[in-house]
Amino acid sequence: MKLALSPDEVAFRDELRTFFRTEIPAEIRDKVENGRELSREDIVTAHKLLHAKGIAVPKWPVEWGGQNWTSMQRHIWEDEMQLACVPEPLTFNANMIGPVIAQFGSEELKQRFLPPTAALDIWWCQGFSEPDAGSDLASLRTTAVRDGDSYIVNGQKIWTTLAQYADWIFCLVRTDPNAPKKQAGISMLLFDMNSPGVTVRPIKLIDGRHEVNEVFFENVRVPADQLVGEENAGWSYAKFLLGNERTGIAGVGRTKVVIATAKKHAAQIPTGSGTLLQDPVFAARVAELENELLALELTLLRVVANSAEGKPNPVSSVLKLRGTELQQAATELMLDVAGPDAVPVGADDIAAPDWAQRTGPTYLNYRKTSIYGGSNEVQRTIIASTILGL
Repeated sequence: MKLALSPDEVAFRDELRTFFRTEIPAEIRDKVENGRELSREDIVTAHKLLHAKGIAVPKWPVEWGGQNWTSMQRHIWEDEMQLACVPEPLTFNANMIGPVIAQFGSEELKQRFLPPTAALDIWWCQGFSEPDAGSDLASLRTTAVRDGDSYIVNGQKIWTTLAQYADWIFCLVRTDPNAPKKQAGISMLLFDMNSPGVTVRPIKLIDGRHEVNEVFFENVRVPADQLVGEENAGWSYAKFLLGNERTGIAGVGRTKVVIATAKKHAAQIPTGSGTLLQDPVFAARVAELENELLALELTLLRVVANSAEGKPNPVSSVLKLRGTELQQAATELMLDVAGPDAVPVGADDIAAPDWAQRTGPTYLNYRKTSIYGGSNEVQRTIIASTILGL
């Protein structure tokens, strides 16, 4: 089964395909394809090239750099970018805080923040999760107390991805501790990571990389005009943001690349009667994974075609749930293709190839995908209550 494109859509796809493969540096795309870590400069370079082409934030309103594309064009843009192994526009900017400011921010906030956010002249990080408020995010305890024209912020965030690179943070804070419902007393503030009282401490992950951080706030003074929308309405903005994040987490194109890479290596591994790729059990496993991925892609197209402006689509939970499961299945497939060659990591002058040595850390790193953006257990609860009405 293939997705049929119109002649105009084929031309649109081919233009993007050429741009992605000729204008984004090959060394950056090679890092993505082979699971090597991208530097801050790599991410900024790719993002700025996309921005110069006018395709870094196509889902935004046109007046702030978006494109008046159809849902199919948006899907083609994302899919082709992933298939070309181009680093996607920084998600904290493009998919998270940018759309929130465009939808709910004051005109002053839009003018101040949207242009540099689109251009990645500001690198944002996300201040949501806390040690005792992960999946139960509404239990967050970081406080913001109004003091004249400022808020005084105290508390802690955790698992703050790439905070070591960030210029600014969009942060959920508790502004009304006496609200009748814990969701009702939360606001969203924007502030500079260089503000006095902000401390960032690295967390080393199971794959050995420094990707996430603890962030501490001690009497951080934040100008009140950096409040997004209305005070105590931050939970609604957070749900809108998470809906966008979960849709993007699906990563259909990225998973296609991993499966294709696994098949390429499997075709080079001899077995008793041929290659691993020709083994009936392995071939059936790959076929099942590819069919599941196609079903997810069709569901994704339905979601993006029917999203209501300003409202999170609960079906994004299905995309997040299934997409992350398939990403994990694909990295497990790569690990199994590598076999014993996956055991050494970062070793030189041995028979195990580099690609095989990276499969173990990548497999371990992808355990996180079913946790971030709202754990998959939480997504099942959302699906049961909001979609199925149970």
